[in-house]
Amino acid sequence: MKRLVGKWLLMPLSGLYSLLIGIRNWLFDRHLLKSIRPSVYSISVGNLTVGGTGKTPMIEFLIKRYAFLVTSQPGETATLSRGYGRRTRGFRIATDTDTADTLGDEPLQLYRKFSPQVRVCVGERRVDAIQSLLTLHPETKRVLLDDAFQHRAVKPHLSILLMDYNRPFYDDYPFPAGRLREPRRGARRADGIVVTKCPTDLWATEQQRIANRIRKYTQPDTPIFFAGLAYSAPMAFATHQPTPDLRDVILISGLANADPLEQYVRRTFNLTKHYRFADHYVYTRTVLDEILAALPPATAVLTTEKDWVKLDALLSPEERAKLPLFYLPVAVQFLSGQESGFAQFLDANAFKNP
Repeated sequence: MKRLVGKWLLMPLSGLYSLLIGIRNWLFDRHLLKSIRPSVYSISVGNLTVGGTGKTPMIEFLIKRYAFLVTSQPGETATLSRGYGRRTRGFRIATDTDTADTLGDEPLQLYRKFSPQVRVCVGERRVDAIQSLLTLHPETKRVLLDDAFQHRAVKPHLSILLMDYNRPFYDDYPFPAGRLREPRRGARRADGIVVTKCPTDLWATEQQRIANRIRKYTQPDTPIFFAGLAYSAPMAFATHQPTPDLRDVILISGLANADPLEQYVRRTFNLTKHYRFADHYVYTRTVLDEILAALPPATAVLTTEKDWVKLDALLSPEERAKLPLFYLPVAVQFLSGQESGFAQFLDANAFKNP
């Protein structure tokens, strides 16, 4: 009840916020503020809400589709994000010396997994960053823009909007009363929408109901796809090899919404405790020591890939080899029959923008 009352008390502020965002979008729509189409093929992945809709797994899906084709050469595909949480500024291309402090946790995750096939970049000013990238690496053929839906200075060739099945934007409100970065009608800018984190057995009738509600805010012909998350066997920090026989675990996560992860871990393992931290949490050695000191016997530590790159940096080689530390890979998995349609959607747009 208190939460509901608080939301309504904040609605006037949300109205003011929506007005300001609406004016900004109007200026871009009328070309009074400049929006530049990059000279290199670009795909934006973003959302209307604050926090986790599965943008990084979707970027990884696109990386696997484009960067690991037989004809693709190392460096032809690049990713670009702001680098949330980093302590550096300006344009930066990831190297082996980078950490989450210099790059951000999600770009570092991408670099650890996909370099050198993919060039991972960060930069607050995306237009300038793309130009810097092309100046340094003119062989770049495509740029995947992570969390760029509201970055309207760049006009991508393809804009993919994600919506969390568990937190639909059509039931939400703009900040601060809700979690929306902009009003729902912003979805009209999307070329395609993917509803993420869906149950694998989501009925077709429920998919249609959700799609009908989304279409109130999109262009009439905007395609809508449905996808879930598929977790792989835990990987050891020390060897990066799968370990399928874990049983008792504690979970460490720093996510915007850790509920789907916790539900999966409870179904799959014997979860004894979940240490929940804020999204993009900066771990310290003190925090890690406190967790390890309370670790029950014969229990493993399980975490996400995003948290792995930060926790791993706190370990010595000896600790990494000795301690029972594992991370859980996750990937986008389209619901039955939908991946081929999404591939056709990607190919059709690329064909129109050679």
